[in-house]
Amino acid sequence: MYYLKTTIARRIGILVFALSSCNLVQAQDGDADTEALAKAAQNPIASLISLPFQNNTDFGIGPDDMTKNTLNIQPVWPFSLSDNWNLITRTIVPVISQPGLAPGQERVTGIGDTVFTAFFSPKNSGKWTWGVGPVILIPTGSDDRLTSDKWGAGISAVFLTMPGNWVIGSLFSNVKSVGGGSGTDVNLFTWQYFINYNFNHGWYATTAPIITANWEADGSNRWTVPIGGGFGRVMKFGKQPVNINAQVYKNVETPDFGADWQFRFQVQLLFPK
Repeated sequence: MYYLKTTIARRIGILVFALSSCNLVQAQDGDADTEALAKAAQNPIASLISLPFQNNTDFGIGPDDMTKNTLNIQPVWPFSLSDNWNLITRTIVPVISQPGLAPGQERVTGIGDTVFTAFFSPKNSGKWTWGVGPVILIPTGSDDRLTSDKWGAGISAVFLTMPGNWVIGSLFSNVKSVGGGSGTDVNLFTWQYFINYNFNHGWYATTAPIITANWEADGSNRWTVPIGGGFGRVMKFGKQPVNINAQVYKNVETPDFGADWQFRFQVQLLFPK
């Protein structure tokens, strides 16, 4: 536990020092433009091309309290369908390093299953922005332990509002296996609520835990419920806008041998029009 706390504190300290000590936001862009870009980056259905690299390190996995690392590469690409509607696509490709969970198993590293989501969203929806659409699970895992070996489909929806300095919303999805190999059936519910408060100079505070329920598991192993949050900043490296944040979460509900803590670090390349 001491090592865990020291590791997390060190990573957050390095990030905060780096973001505070470097003056990478170009002054001529103005705070207003930077803060508007920060709010767009926090909106999962904004008409904004972006390329997030989200790294999740889970601590306390398995009977020996080992570490699992997942790097989610998740490009977001919006399309204008008409004067009134956008289509926002998000693809999540995980690169996983997973410890052995049974005697004799060694760590395995490779690609996990891909998740593709498409949100249909109105361009002008008033104070509340929303989107809804299909979610598809694609069995791209490179190892038997990194894939369900199942195709899956379901529905996803997101709702959010942005009053003042706030960006507040929720994203829901449920995907269920519809075919594939002889692997474990999939029936997974995901809920991510997000609350962001934006300060000056691109800084913001955030909480965005990912709550999941595996409906195929029994009651004691069904839910993962984290609480926590962190800080981030939108800045520019040269002419490239980048959104960087770090977050820490404690799982107050977790399956047997599930993670106790998670450290999330994200670098998101932004490509505004």
